[in-house]
Amino acid sequence: MKTRSKAKTAILIVITVILLIFSLFPLFYMIFQSFAPWDQVDKAVVSSRLTLRSYRYLLGGSGTDNAWMWVRSLLNSLIVSLPTAVISVLVGLGVGYSVTKLKFLGRKFIYQSLLFQMFFPVVILLVPRYMMIKPLANHYSGMILPLCISTWAIFMYINYFVTLPNEIFEAAKIDGLGELGIITRIAVPMTKSVTVIVFLSMFMTRWNELMWDMLVAPDIKMQTLNVLISTQFRSMGNFPGPMYAASVLLTLPIIVMFLCASKYFKEGISFMLK
Repeated sequence: MKTRSKAKTAILIVITVILLIFSLFPLFYMIFQSFAPWDQVDKAVVSSRLTLRSYRYLLGGSGTDNAWMWVRSLLNSLIVSLPTAVISVLVGLGVGYSVTKLKFLGRKFIYQSLLFQMFFPVVILLVPRYMMIKPLANHYSGMILPLCISTWAIFMYINYFVTLPNEIFEAAKIDGLGELGIITRIAVPMTKSVTVIVFLSMFMTRWNELMWDMLVAPDIKMQTLNVLISTQFRSMGNFPGPMYAASVLLTLPIIVMFLCASKYFKEGISFMLK
């Protein structure tokens, strides 16, 4: 029995390693190709020599008709992604606490309205959302505001606050804390793992957004890195090295943020699976 158990474990480990290699291979391939000389790109997984030419092309402000457009697009992605993630966290935390821990008229209606909204795909709201935000086209506010309120983020906080006993918050009120004090001193520390999950998920979602940015910000000076990669792909088809480098720059912030917050990310994932 022990021999069979060890054999099954070994087989599972081998299968897991194989699947891991297959899933990570495109990422490593992209990184290696971004350092390859332009005449050796896509000719070998790892080229015989490495160079920073692709990154110098993107970050050096030269070699394009519109200088610094890659650097500007990277900054645009950061400028719209960070506020969107922060506002999503604040809105989700505030609404989640209000719906679960406060008693007021219309609380059930708000909850049911949020639940009803989740049944509609985002693409259905694309046109009416654009018509509402049209005066803010080619502006950061037009790229941020429609995406900073996430029903998913709100439900994440609602589901977490439901698990917290009301006695904690009632005791805080007895001690003289107001609602704002309860949120900042009790709710925020207790929801740290959920906040990390929501922040990372919203940042990643906004960072990878393509359709909305192409619609609301057609000006090349306002384009995010994701949009610029998609629009410049054909024109740079003969020189794919910079496209690989741009893809590395697109994935790098996500990897760094995940590594920095992996502890809370794992806690949040374990809560989601319960």
